[in-house]
Amino acid sequence: MQSILVIDDEPEIADLLELYLLNENYQVYKFYSAENVMAFLSENKVDLAILDIMMPDINGYELCTEIRKSYNFPIVFLTAKTGEVDKINGFSLGADDYVEKPFKSFELIARVKAHLRRYGIYGSNKKCEDNINIRGISISKSRHEMFLENKKLNLTPIEFSIMWVLCKNKNRVVTNDELFKEVWKEKYYDGDSNTVMVHIRHLREKMYDTGPTPKYITTVWGIGYEIKE
Repeated sequence: MQSILVIDDEPEIADLLELYLLNENYQVYKFYSAENVMAFLSENKVDLAILDIMMPDINGYELCTEIRKSYNFPIVFLTAKTGEVDKINGFSLGADDYVEKPFKSFELIARVKAHLRRYGIYGSNKKCEDNINIRGISISKSRHEMFLENKKLNLTPIEFSIMWVLCKNKNRVVTNDELFKEVWKEKYYDGDSNTVMVHIRHLREKMYDTGPTPKYITTVWGIGYEIKE
């Protein structure tokens, strides 16, 4: 049974989320604050987390940062903050999705299932040919692992998905539209280029490739991104 971590300081919201998820046969771990969450994670397996942003003491952004130091499972922010800057900030910290309050139960559940499915695919046992090596990059779809110059990188599911798509399409420009549809499984809109850009920037930071002329992920302005052999 897959397990979902729910953290929201509004008990009625957290309880409602728990009900929706239990109805879908997920195991639910529920917290009304971020306190003790990291200790809980050290002793329990979690497949996905739903975090509220506006919480007392430790907010969702801070908790996401702490989680990403050790864990790669998908993180979905659930919040009333709707500004573009807020979304970009969340993605830059390692979040995989952003659902606004008030939310529709079927939409939230659909997003949860999509992220769990993606995470499960990349973490499941696949044939060994699902490995790609490009100029020091070694990425394995079956093990959901990526190494750069023999050093393992701690990637989120979305970051790994982006790298896998770029690597399997090596020597070809992957458009923003194509990348968004394949990674997020959603229709692409003009504003979504910012979402893609934030994740690419985060990948470059983890690859220590943030100079004016990146060595690995090349930007083709107005079109998309490319990894060359």
